[in-house]
Amino acid sequence: MSSDNETTPPVVWITGAAGGLGQGLVTAFLAEGWRVAASFHRHPISVSNSHLMSCAMAVDSAEAVHRVRDEILATWGGVDVLINNAGLAADQLLSRMEEAAWDRVLSVNLKGAFLCARAVLPEMIRRQRGHLIHIGSYSGRQGAAGQGNYAAAKAGLLGLSAALAREGGPHNVRSNVLLPGVLPTGMTATLPAAQLRAFANANVLGRINSVAEVARFAAFLARLENVSGQVFQLDSRIVPWT
Repeated sequence: MSSDNETTPPVVWITGAAGGLGQGLVTAFLAEGWRVAASFHRHPISVSNSHLMSCAMAVDSAEAVHRVRDEILATWGGVDVLINNAGLAADQLLSRMEEAAWDRVLSVNLKGAFLCARAVLPEMIRRQRGHLIHIGSYSGRQGAAGQGNYAAAKAGLLGLSAALAREGGPHNVRSNVLLPGVLPTGMTATLPAAQLRAFANANVLGRINSVAEVARFAAFLARLENVSGQVFQLDSRIVPWT
């Protein structure tokens, strides 16, 4: 992934940057020499770096997304890579799920990705390059009891990415999805030890993934020029061919 000037570091916009994976992504891209725009909802990230721009943003607000996009463009001139990482879960059996929980999870996980992709796509098309990377979930591929809202949002993200790959392909804009697997982050911190062991045992390697490994893969994928429309599962659960 090259920028307009080969000596100028490329720009990545990472949403949900204050979370466990978000901070790992910020760290990995800064280590690779990127300029990083890190947007967060409530809690700013703790990293300090001259190549880091930190911005508060509600990812499901079009006004907020456009404000941050415009700030990035005014400061650095463009976005080479967008990582749609912002997400949340509100697990409950569907028969007990409140409508507000359904709406909130779909709004952050899916609408937020749509708004951010829509905000950067025209400029990427104009510049004839760009990469959209979406953080998906195994749940969106296989479903999970008690995660109807989350699974629906992440399944929608798979479809959105494929559509964007087709729309962006003629303009050298790529779109891919990462399925990180279960990670030791705030989202899993309250899970019982037995459930975490079950997740680990579902992997043929007998362990869950790490934030650092997912972040390294994302930084590697971001620079690939000829890969689009793909879904990368980053743990060792084996999914049957469909």
